[in-house]
Amino acid sequence: MGLTRVPGLLFGGDYNPEQWPEEVWAEDMRLMAEAGVNMATVAVFSWSRLEPRRGEYDFGWLDRVLDLLHEHGIAADLATATATPPPWLVREHPSVMPVSADGVRLEFGSRQGYCPSSPVFKDHVVRLAEAMAERYKDHPALAMWHIGNEYADHTLECFCEESARHFRRWLAERYKDADGLNAAWGTSCWGQHYTDLAQVEPPRTAPGPVNPAQLLDWRRFCSDALLELFEAEKAVLRRVTPEVKVTTNFMSILHGLDYWKWAAAEDFVSDDAYPDPADPRSHVAVALSYDLMRSLKRQPWLLLESAPSAVSWREVNAPKPPGMMRLHSLQALAHGSDGVMFFQWRQAKYGPEKFHSAMLPHGGTATRGWQDTLRLGADLRKLGEVAGSHGDAEVALVLDWDSWWGLEAPESMPSNRLKLKDLLLAWYAPLHARGIAVDLTPPGRDLSGYKLVIAPNLYLAGDELATYRGELVVGPFSGVVDANDQVHDGGAPGPLRELLGVAVDEWWPLPDGVRRPVDGGSAHTWAEWLRPIDAEVLARYRGGDLDGRPAITRKGRATYLSCLLDDVTPILDDVLARAAVKGVEVPEGVEAVRRGAYLFLLNHTAETRRVTLPHRGEDLLTQTTLHGEIELAPRDAIVLKEIR
Repeated sequence: MGLTRVPGLLFGGDYNPEQWPEEVWAEDMRLMAEAGVNMATVAVFSWSRLEPRRGEYDFGWLDRVLDLLHEHGIAADLATATATPPPWLVREHPSVMPVSADGVRLEFGSRQGYCPSSPVFKDHVVRLAEAMAERYKDHPALAMWHIGNEYADHTLECFCEESARHFRRWLAERYKDADGLNAAWGTSCWGQHYTDLAQVEPPRTAPGPVNPAQLLDWRRFCSDALLELFEAEKAVLRRVTPEVKVTTNFMSILHGLDYWKWAAAEDFVSDDAYPDPADPRSHVAVALSYDLMRSLKRQPWLLLESAPSAVSWREVNAPKPPGMMRLHSLQALAHGSDGVMFFQWRQAKYGPEKFHSAMLPHGGTATRGWQDTLRLGADLRKLGEVAGSHGDAEVALVLDWDSWWGLEAPESMPSNRLKLKDLLLAWYAPLHARGIAVDLTPPGRDLSGYKLVIAPNLYLAGDELATYRGELVVGPFSGVVDANDQVHDGGAPGPLRELLGVAVDEWWPLPDGVRRPVDGGSAHTWAEWLRPIDAEVLARYRGGDLDGRPAITRKGRATYLSCLLDDVTPILDDVLARAAVKGVEVPEGVEAVRRGAYLFLLNHTAETRRVTLPHRGEDLLTQTTLHGEIELAPRDAIVLKEIR
């Protein structure tokens, strides 16, 4: 069974009929059918229209919308409408709005403003979700449930008294009592010893740096607090509509939420992705996020929001040039999405997103944007057989949210220049250029199926990697602290010491703009005074105070880099050869992605590229047989199904 009961690939977008007179709805349905739309997301921000006053529901307009969708063969991704509380709820209960770290309660007037810990907000959310489920449980348009919207986008945390009480309950479950918390947080430092958990507050603005262990637990708590809201709605939907799958839209690689934990609570993963058309390398970063989406549950996922052209929230909102909407959409399919959805269907006339592009632009059907919509709909119908397919990767990148939160804690690190996304991309980009499939993985997952595992950074590390027997690469500043952000006995790399065969004597962060020569290249940002124990030295620092000191080492099949290299290619090529991992050879700017029996080749450049196909096959987009060397037009793609 696919993500939903809808066959083939999903195609459509956010539909906001409440922004338009009802006479427009008929035209919407006709044009959706013409474009091949088979799903629409509805009611995401409709709470104030569905419940205009406490306990008084107005479902009539939504009834008519769902009826129209069904009449035209379009399924509904039905939101529970709980993403933004209505003004009457905020005025009756001001405490539902979040409070900043400086003690300022935020005001109503935007979207997604709420305190995640508010019991009042939670009660009303659950009540509305139940009303929606009971109302539409038997409606034939209902294909999936959409809970909330982009959790942690506008509200990740709240520092009010209710949040403080919730935080203390969370801490009590984790540490039992003040003694357990004191031991975990190291409160003997700076005189922070607690005698009762009731004395603990959120990490509000303080005179100086806040305890990094407290900040780490706060990050964990904030992710969990929002997840509790999601779970509360899911419980209602599961009880009333047990056969209908539920999801919520992620935001690619988001710092604030532990998506490994969140994905486990969903029936399938969905994502919102908005690569910048003005950035010629944006397709690499978004490919990394798509691979995360595929890896979260090791199954197909859904691109639930993307932009047909320009967005509305950057400093400069560049449009997508001809061909890019289609290319970006096919890229998501290549990396495992079972559909392409957009924000939004009809371009808004008012509000903060009135200049955000849409499938049906302001200019209507005479526009380039509408022609792009028609072309993509036709292409997706040709690619229907791709839905449900899933490929295997031989390489994995390790991503751990606890480690990420600890690494980027403010004001307490040897350098604030280590950013996990940058570290991931430094390894992912050359793998992507080689057409090598990559999974992302938490350190505790079974890694035995991978030939090569790369951990660009594991600041917070246990012994999860100790049993891995494949080719392993570990980046700098790893194995530093335990789960409580306390430095491992004996220093770094802690539990990785025996595996890597090295010890770190001292961190050696490099000032901005400084490069340190290393055999075969140069390092930036970070270096270490490294002491080999029983590891072979592969490269040494040259010049300066680290002259002659080991920079890169290997013990058995485990390679350790004590620095950030300007170019990881030499090391990567070496470990790929040792692991016997091969990719697909393509020219620069062309992306090669295998999805099961299908090979996607995507030309992200504005020039024609010549590509040699690895096998003879049928291009599903043109229904032609291809083999040998072909020309791939600018921003064009082929989807090759092998002919045996």
